Amino acid sequence: MTDVAHRATFTAMDHSTAEEWAVIAKEHDKLVDGLADQILDHLKLLDGDFGGFAVDRLTHSLQTAARAEADGQDDAYIVSALLHDIGDTLAPSNHPDVAASILKAWVPEPYHWMVQHHGIFQGYYFWHHLGGNRDAREEFRGHEHFELTAEFCARYDQVAFDPDYATPPLEHYEPLVRDIFRHR
Repeated sequence: MTDVAHRATFTAMDHSTAEEWAVIAKEHDKLVDGLADQILDHLKLLDGDFGGFAVDRLTHSLQTAARAEADGQDDAYIVSALLHDIGDTLAPSNHPDVAASILKAWVPEPYHWMVQHHGIFQGYYFWHHLGGNRDAREEFRGHEHFELTAEFCARYDQVAFDPDYATPPLEHYEPLVRDIFRHR
């Protein structure tokens, strides 16, 4: 926490000074420096939350990342796979938006788009069981990242609910998370 001596005093931004913004920028840098820890802590909150699935949400995320890693995907892809469902418990109706917002400034645009849209693409595998349109992803057919996202769901996401899959612990991915979310 910033002590009072190291905080801005303005009550409206149009009354701020360059010196105050320098203080705020320093605090922002501290926030960014701790971002990887915040992300890892939030992933840990998914541990034990099964949501009716055969594995908990953390295990699902770890399995998705592990499958991408086993296929030789790059680090940014693997971290995107790990975080794709980080918003499940915060925003159950639009969880891809949470993950995509976290990743946007840190991963290449194709991976951001993939995470942002994986929910509708994942629907191909189960929405028809709930009375929905499993082909809703077709509205994106022809988009440059359609195949990337379809492949992500097919190869890594929709198959990552296996209690018998050799799933690495979160600690295995900590160096990747720290590398992707390091202060630039």
